[in-house]
Amino acid sequence: MRLSRPSFPRRGLYAITPDQPLPPAALAAQVAAAIAGGAMVIQHRCKDAARRGEEAGALLAVCRSFGIPFIVNDDIELAHAIGADGVHLGRDDGAIDQARSKLGPDAIIGLSCYDDLNRALEAQAEGATYVAFGRFFPSRTKPHAPCASLDTLRAAQGRIQAPIVAIGGITTANGGALLSAGADLLAVIDGVFGEDDVKAAAARLSDLF
Repeated sequence: MRLSRPSFPRRGLYAITPDQPLPPAALAAQVAAAIAGGAMVIQHRCKDAARRGEEAGALLAVCRSFGIPFIVNDDIELAHAIGADGVHLGRDDGAIDQARSKLGPDAIIGLSCYDDLNRALEAQAEGATYVAFGRFFPSRTKPHAPCASLDTLRAAQGRIQAPIVAIGGITTANGGALLSAGADLLAVIDGVFGEDDVKAAAARLSDLF
């Protein structure tokens, strides 16, 4: 019998893995360091289908050992196959009801809402666990992604009851402004995994909360 899934956090650091061809054991060690530094949830982001499954399995084991949620980016089928805690969906990655049907009533389902409050409101009505806005700052991961506004976060704060995630170029220098505007979680890739000391980088970001 499957144990109950860990709950999605109300606040905290949401660490997203870099899409780089690291050995699964090396990536797993980085993820363990991020969690030790305070990351409350891990999302696996990998666009390479050839290595996605092996990486995801290794990272799921790490997250299980720490008791924190493990979320797969984009891939509902992979999330189902490995028993991940949930999936994060972009604009072209499937619908919330499709993911809920496949992954179960307690699955974590997040949706990218870019700078679109109406999309977030629709996602909330459809049962999304959380909504994500961004990018807010220049990002090496998605340099050409459209920008989101702090005003969108402020507007969402009063109308979205689900946790609100901010993403895009977030650092210790700018993360506080996002929290003040209404973000509940900060989703960070390079600011965690791009640093020499992953644990220390995660701890510095976690201190913003």
